Parts: sequence; C-alpha cells; structure tokens
Amino acid sequence: MTIPLEIKKILEKLQEAGYEGYVVGGCVRDLIMKRVPKDWDVTTNAKPEDIQRLFPEHVYENTFGTVGVKTGSEDPIISIVEITPYRIEGKYTDKRHPDEIKFADKLEDDLARRDFTVNSLAMDVNGKLIDLFDGQEDIKKNIIRTVGEPEERFLEDALRLLRAVRFATVLDFKIEDETLTAIKNNAEWLKAISRERIRDEFIKIIESDNAYEGILLLETIGLLEYIIPELREGIDVSQNLHHIYTVWEHNTRTLKYTSEKKYSLSVRLASLFHDIGKPRSKRGEGLHSTFYGHEVIGEKMVAQIMERLKFPSNISEKVIGMVRYHMFYYNVGEVTESSVRRLIANIGLENVEDLIKVREADRISSGRPKAVPYKLRHLKYIIDKVSHDPISAKMLEINGGDLMKELGIKPGPKVGLILNSLLAEVIDDPTKNTRENLIKRVHELDKKSPEELKKALERIEKAIEEEEKERMKKYYV
Repeated sequence: MTIPLEIKKILEKLQEAGYEGYVVGGCVRDLIMKRVPKDWDVTTNAKPEDIQRLFPEHVYENTFGTVGVKTGSEDPIISIVEITPYRIEGKYTDKRHPDEIKFADKLEDDLARRDFTVNSLAMDVNGKLIDLFDGQEDIKKNIIRTVGEPEERFLEDALRLLRAVRFATVLDFKIEDETLTAIKNNAEWLKAISRERIRDEFIKIIESDNAYEGILLLETIGLLEYIIPELREGIDVSQNLHHIYTVWEHNTRTLKYTSEKKYSLSVRLASLFHDIGKPRSKRGEGLHSTFYGHEVIGEKMVAQIMERLKFPSNISEKVIGMVRYHMFYYNVGEVTESSVRRLIANIGLENVEDLIKVREADRISSGRPKAVPYKLRHLKYIIDKVSHDPISAKMLEINGGDLMKELGIKPGPKVGLILNSLLAEVIDDPTKNTRENLIKRVHELDKKSPEELKKALERIEKAIEEEEKERMKKYYV
C-alpha cells in the first residue's frame, strides 16, 4: 500500500510540528482493495489555524475546519489535499447538517462519526492501519455496514441512505442486513436532502460498471420513489409483440447494456429513460397494444426529471434530444438523404453516434439478437455521406467570380471547365489548394482547349467513385 510522496510530506510535516496526522476514509479503503484512490484526505489533531500556519500555500473557505493544502503536484488528484481536524458533530436537526461542530483531540472520536466501516479506516505515514470498527473485515466480506447504530447514522445525514447504495454499487458489495432494514424503514428521509446532492450520488451509481444492479437496489429498498418516481411507472407494464420484457425491465436492461459497453453518462441516462413515456401512452393490452407518441411524452417527462435534479444544461439537452428521437425511422431504400439530414439537424451531428448507441441498446434489451443490423450500418454510411462536403468546386479556395474577374470573362461553359480542372489538380495534391497557386493556374489553363479541359471530369468522377467505395467498405454496405 503506497502513499504518494506529496501526502507523506504533509504527514511528516505535521509530525515534525508535534501533531498527529493520518490519511483517512475512502483512500485507505481503496489502498486495501488495491484500487487507485480518487482523492486523498488527511485528518489531524492540529486546529485550522495551526494547519494554515504550517502550510502557507492553502485554501480555507468552509465551516468544517478543512484546509486545502496546495502540494504543487501536476497530478490533479493530489494537487490540493484536504486536511481536516479531528472533530465530533452535534445533532442533525434537519437530517443534512450538524447543528454544531466541535474539534476533538482523539482520532477515535473522529472515526466514530463516519458513515460506514469501510470508510472509517486511517493510516499513518509508515502504512500502519487504525481500524476501530472492523472495516477491514467488512472489506473482506464485501459488506457495507454503518459505524454504530444504522438509524442514528442515517438520522445524522439522510444522504447516507443513498451513499450506501452508491458504495454497494461501485464496490460491488452487499449492504449488511441491519443497515439495509434501516434504509427501507427510513427511505422517506431522503426528501430532506437537496436535489444537487442526490443528483451527484445518482450519477456515480449510473456511471459505475454495476449501474443496472444499482437501479434495482434503489427500487428494492424504496429509494427510487424519492429520486425518479417516473421510472417506477413502467413496473409490470407489459409490452407488445416486439418486446419480451415489461417497460421497467426493458429500460433497466437497456441501461445494463450501455454500462457493460462503458458508454458515456448521457448515453446511459438516455437508455434508461428512452421508453419512460410508454406507460402514459399505452393503448390496449396484449401482443398488439400500442405506445404511439411515447417518445414525445418521454421527452417532456425527462425534461422535468433533468430540471428537478439540476443536471447541467449540456447533459440535459443531449439526453432529452436522444429520448425524443430514439424512434427515428430508417429502412434501406425507403428513407431519403434529405430525411437523414433532418435527423442530423434535430439531434446535432455531434450526437448522432450516441443516438445510434441508444438505438443499439434498445434493440438488445428488447430480446433481439443483433445490436447493429444492416440497416443501422447503412444509416451510419448515409450519415457519413451527407455530413461531408461532396467533391465539388466549392472545395476550392477561389470561386467562379474570382475566376471571371481574373480573366475578364463573362459566365459561360469555360468557367466551369477551368474550375473542374483546378479541382482535379487539388484532388491529386491538396497542398495546391491555395489562392495564390490557383490564380496562377487559372491563367495557364485559360490557354487550353475545351477538349483538353474536359479530361479533368474523368479524374473527378474517378475520385468520387473511390471515395464512395471507401465509405461503403467502412460500413460494410
């Protein structure tokens, strides 16, 4: 278990000044599990003013006594290390913030206030572990268990209800029975927590490799109702002959596929939400029931969800757009290039690839065997085709007006012939596509006959043909 040099220097400096110093919490847990820590926290019996005096390069802007020490490291994870004095906390009247914070003299007091045993571990500069609540044993057993009485820990900060699920999901652990029961019995306490804090924990669940299991756990223990109740509307809602799963099963399995593929947060969210409007649009029962307009209903529902959870606008707009257009129609030979251009205009070229990933996940989680059938490959081919400028005189650094002005001629066939000749040369050697070179060549080509200039068309047609062959090969069409 290796502590970075920058962290060791902080611990050593605290000791040299006569204070205790330990790395604490998640970084110690990660070291034990042979995972790379995502942050490093230090705890000490030094008070905030002592820490600031010892480390002049610091940031201090909070009410918890935490001092951010600048290490000078280029690694963003340890460029600023948070040092917090040992502390004990008073009652949590609002289930969010301690009514008062008191600094403590003993490490034991600080570890006793922490949420889960796997996060209540400390380590000194020499790698010696301090484990007062059997955190190591719980790590071996893959268990999430509160420090002390579960209900007391959750009463202090109701976000811990959700954090328990997050740690279980990210670490692939189970929640210990007594802790699990306390969560079920007090799930409604989550209503006291800000939407932003809930969103941040929810994102970590969705971004984990076990996102599917995390969503199922949220539902099983009653927390999903206080986060995204709209998702629950799909439970036990059967679908038609195109699906073998209920709406709930389909949505969650779609998330499972995208997490297994390690797709982005936006793709995962869009996949989880893509059919969220189906329960409200369902007409009829059995194999021939319909869900007309569910993508429009879903778009509005997802917009409300994203606003309620305070998602950044760039993520919200992308997810909402993919939910709205996930039903895009595409059959080879039936859909025109202009309709594909409209799809690109609606979703944005930068989001098309992600939209296809959502469609791919949609198919797999419906029980269909092929993720990317021929028609989706063909769609990618058409998108590539319509999103690139065709080989034409528009690619040149001069236009017909420039040419006519330079030669002092009026519009006519010769203008097009010379432009095509220039284009043929540029296709062969793109470095020739400079205004200076083209103007020079205009005067040289002006001396050629129409028959000589027409030969350039053959080279252009061949280049277009080769480009198309490469595109078709790329998408196997």
